[in-house]
Amino acid sequence: MKTFEVNFDGLVGPTHNYGGLSYGNVASQSNSQQASNPREAALQGLAKMKALMEMGFVQGVLAPQERPDVAALRRLGFAGSDAQVIEQAARQAMPLLVASCSASSMWVANAGTVSPSADTADGRVHFTAANLNCKYHRSIEHPTTSRVLGAMFADDRHFAHHAALPAVAQFGDEGAANHTRFCREYGEAGVEFFVFGRSAFDTRYPAPQKYPARQTLEASQAVARLHGLSDDGVVYAQQNPAVIDQGVFHNDVIAVGNGEVLFYHEDAFLDTDRVLAELRDKLALRGGNFQAICVPRAQVSVDDAVRSYLFNSQLLSRADGSMMLIVPEECRKNERVWQYLQGLTASGGRVREVKVFDLKQSMQNGGGPACLRLRVALNESELAAVNPGVIMTAPLYDTLTQWVERHYRDSLRESDLADPQLLLECRTALDELTQILKLGSVYPFQIN
Repeated sequence: MKTFEVNFDGLVGPTHNYGGLSYGNVASQSNSQQASNPREAALQGLAKMKALMEMGFVQGVLAPQERPDVAALRRLGFAGSDAQVIEQAARQAMPLLVASCSASSMWVANAGTVSPSADTADGRVHFTAANLNCKYHRSIEHPTTSRVLGAMFADDRHFAHHAALPAVAQFGDEGAANHTRFCREYGEAGVEFFVFGRSAFDTRYPAPQKYPARQTLEASQAVARLHGLSDDGVVYAQQNPAVIDQGVFHNDVIAVGNGEVLFYHEDAFLDTDRVLAELRDKLALRGGNFQAICVPRAQVSVDDAVRSYLFNSQLLSRADGSMMLIVPEECRKNERVWQYLQGLTASGGRVREVKVFDLKQSMQNGGGPACLRLRVALNESELAAVNPGVIMTAPLYDTLTQWVERHYRDSLRESDLADPQLLLECRTALDELTQILKLGSVYPFQIN
């Protein structure tokens, strides 16, 4: 049976803004308070989805969240009508209003962790929504994320959904941004690679000194148990604390994997030799030939990697067995990074082509091509069971483009978030979107 790796890209929401909310994310903080363009952001994301679809990849769409999150503001003590809640928050605690308006759900690599049926004990595709409890503005996402994923993957004969882990520091979970799967073929049993920044209970693991380590070992282990993964199909690795302190807030900012290939920076992990050996040995037991492509710090510094998002790229398998790297425009603008990529594609290795996309609106908020997509390996039966409304087609692209043009503003500043009309615009747009994507009622305003 044929199996596909489907990329479900996050559709940028109508409140896309540069709030500078993500401490440890260099791009997010450095562009704080600039005017954003939600319409351009959404159209840039849709253009990438369309391009991959036209290249022959199966492409899906994951809906944004309702923002501002008025219910979250009510839990923090603001009261009255929705408009009054927004007005009070703007007057008394503007940072909380900004957080409640964040469109960070666009980065669906953080939506959750996915294990394909070939790896799980019960032979179903398993989803665990990420609690994202390191940052308040992201910690409020997982209830809606779970409902949206449930509406997309609704057939319990094929799909199993798990609630987010306990929302405490010991189980900080950032989803697939710290998870990669290696396999010979997508439909065969693979090795799931969990990267963590710290351990909650084991003091043997060093922690970063400047920025927070968002993913814990204990969270990764819990997800592996929930998904019914076997010990011989899992590898855990600690991210290098020194690179976290340089702005590498997730593993997908310093490494990316696909199939049998890991593309990583020399400074990505602690105990790199052990990690690579374990990946090689465990994949070999499943008939795979693990290959590691190391980018030396002498050619690309960690700072260059963070500023260009070289590793926050999509590594995709082409029909001839070679691979293609999807990178942001910032990689081409960085002389050292671009020179490295030209040498990589000319070397005759697995990565034969680099495609560049303009994702400036997302990049300025700290998310590149890999942040914008959640990978789900599906066989033909499972793909047929996915809600067809969320699979990208040419007509759906046209419909979503027109939807964005109708509902999105072309400029948004922090002061605009206090406008109650923005909430009405968002709800109107999302109510229409759920009909376009055939999701049913998934948003709080539709349920309550």
